[in-house]
Amino acid sequence: MPEDKLRYPIGKFKWPRELTKELLAEHIADIESFPARIRKETATLSDEQLDTPYREGGWTVRQLVNHCSDSHMNSLIRFKWALTEDKPTIKAYFEDRWAELADSKIPIELALSLLDGLHARWVVLLKSLTDEDLNKKYIHPEHGKEIRLDNTIAMYAWHCNHHLAHITELKKREGWK
Repeated sequence: MPEDKLRYPIGKFKWPRELTKELLAEHIADIESFPARIRKETATLSDEQLDTPYREGGWTVRQLVNHCSDSHMNSLIRFKWALTEDKPTIKAYFEDRWAELADSKIPIELALSLLDGLHARWVVLLKSLTDEDLNKKYIHPEHGKEIRLDNTIAMYAWHCNHHLAHITELKKREGWK
């Protein structure tokens, strides 16, 4: 399989030109269902399987699950900053370094439980956003640009599906149930 397809099994994220109410609702539904979907895909995996990289040089399934809890925690905080401050500059983080820390090697149940509660809170917030809220922005220091919250919803729906596809594609390639 080509490296790009292993790295981006659903393709690279593309910033949306327009987000309709229907498309935003689909993205929020993807975010809402993510904890159950990742829990289902990892439920039968052994420790050996959890410690298998999804591609050569890539993170293990265990690191992916823990990365999602780290990343989505950061996203919820970014939403709150954008909703309560005027175009705040968010804090970037080195996700690759976070994935090497000791808490990325723990049993995934802890990260899955975190995702359950985190996504429940996040979705309540997302479903409450007004049109004015959706147009609020934060500044991402690595990209040096303003990012609207509606676009961030699209990006994190992609992020959920992107990492879930890493797991499902690995399971298919390895013949895991």
